[in-house]
Amino acid sequence: MVFAVPIHGIEINYRTFMSNTFIPLSVPVLEGNEWPYVKECLDTGWISTAGPFVTRFEEAICAFTGSPYATACASGTAALHVALLLAGVQPGEEVIVPTLTFIAPINAVRYVQAEPVFMDSDPYFNIDVEKTLHFIETETVYRDGQTFNKKTGRRIAAIIPVHVFGNPVDLQPLIERCQERSIFVIEDASESLGATYTTGALKGRMTGTIAPIGVYSFNGNKIISSGGGGMLVAQDAKLAEKATYLTTQAKDDAVRYVHHEIGYNYRLTNVQAALGVAQLEQLPEYIRRKKVIYESYSQKLAAIEGLHLAETPPYGMPNYWLMCLQINSSKYGIDREGVMRLLKENNIQSRPVWYPNHLQTPYKECQSYCIELAEELCSHTLNIPCSVNLTQDDISHVIKVLKITDL
Repeated sequence: MVFAVPIHGIEINYRTFMSNTFIPLSVPVLEGNEWPYVKECLDTGWISTAGPFVTRFEEAICAFTGSPYATACASGTAALHVALLLAGVQPGEEVIVPTLTFIAPINAVRYVQAEPVFMDSDPYFNIDVEKTLHFIETETVYRDGQTFNKKTGRRIAAIIPVHVFGNPVDLQPLIERCQERSIFVIEDASESLGATYTTGALKGRMTGTIAPIGVYSFNGNKIISSGGGGMLVAQDAKLAEKATYLTTQAKDDAVRYVHHEIGYNYRLTNVQAALGVAQLEQLPEYIRRKKVIYESYSQKLAAIEGLHLAETPPYGMPNYWLMCLQINSSKYGIDREGVMRLLKENNIQSRPVWYPNHLQTPYKECQSYCIELAEELCSHTLNIPCSVNLTQDDISHVIKVLKITDL
């Protein structure tokens, strides 16, 4: 049997993964109850959007994260779209977003015909909270209970902080100010399921559960995968109820096909949910393994001048979804593109950080604010292999290849 999984948009044949000479970037590991749960779906005929594993997955996410409500969606992007609708974002209004992230949340802003306003990154690849707060203080005005952009005159309806690569955003000061300014906060925790705050007022809480709405993704390269799919979690029962309503085609009378609003075919299938339940059962162990991989890389890279893994935030524990190799080309002797070629020549997959979204063709004309570090991070950072089943021999091989400049 042959499977394929998208790795940053490229499909790699699983038969390739069987080769000892190829080390992929980030692939799903199916070593729990995936087979029996999927077989149960097939044996019972529950394969579509209605099925017991969908409910079970939603309940399991609530139990794991501490969120009171969850709605399983067809993708993380679908969940983001619905979140913006729930936030009441209207056409022509604005949503604050980070420039350094996968493009999905930016596209979702366009789905509701709103305008993104791009912010810079902090050293952990997340939205720069200090600059964002400065933008709100100096570049907006609060009038009649709403926040308006001085430059454009548009209402700033929402903000989407993204917990990039599994690193928690420094969310507390941002949440507080946005609440004061009536800016709805949507947490994009697509990459950070299981990441936890360890200090301050948010200590012990998981990413995705701080704002009124959070979003997770279960794409093929995430820390757990259902082959696709996402989850919208909410702190309010009415928001959760509306999310379920909108994602099931807004059925007011499911028997007679009566609809009072525009709905969406955004629900997760029972088969995908079965995979998600099995994967979630293993998540604590997966995070533990990811941390071991991070620490092993960090220790071994210490012997190579000009290379190191990006640090993680001091106020939280990430889920270590992707490892970010940072390259000082003047010390190492090879730039990011050269390192990427070197790894590829040795059958090791790597990927650059996403191209900043404020430079993407559809968004070049949108407002951006004091963006500096994001472009620098993009230019000298490379994601390197970190699948949950990565072995110490795999890590040693990657390090051996990176030490080639010593020869």
